Amino acid sequence: MTVLTPEEVEAYHRSVLEALGEDDPASVQEVEPEHWRRLIDQAGAHFRTVPAEGEWSVLECLGHLVDSELVTSARYRWILAENEPPLVGFDQNLWVRAFDHQHSDPVALLALFSELRRANVALWRRTPPANRARVGIHAERGPESYELLFRMQAGHGRIHRAQAERALAIARRPRPVG
Repeated sequence: MTVLTPEEVEAYHRSVLEALGEDDPASVQEVEPEHWRRLIDQAGAHFRTVPAEGEWSVLECLGHLVDSELVTSARYRWILAENEPPLVGFDQNLWVRAFDHQHSDPVALLALFSELRRANVALWRRTPPANRARVGIHAERGPESYELLFRMQAGHGRIHRAQAERALAIARRPRPVG
């Protein structure tokens, strides 16, 4: 794992939080599974289309969000239960390939994402505000609070949904003949 410089950490946090803006992170996350359900439905036969070499299909973007929600679920719980626990990073590209999200069942991915997200939002809502300031030590980014991670997860979802929408738009473009 690469340890990021403070400037790199700040740039990463800023980019993800900008996707959230001033919106309530719990409200954003509550509706995310339905946005994905509609996107998969709209994609039709294109949900597995990879837009370009090194890019992800709509389904791979969703698979990554499932992986992220699963990992973040554990991070939330470590932070709330332990004092400044270590938070392991993960290589998103390795996970997408290792779990072969390109060939995953979209219905199963959506179901898992919906349940994980529901549980994580419920945990957020029942956590006293003072406990949201509890911190874990991310292997690459250093100290991060539960609140920061929760806010970033909301922005992260928006970033990857936009990525999936771009992949779908590219997949739907007419192919040149000849």
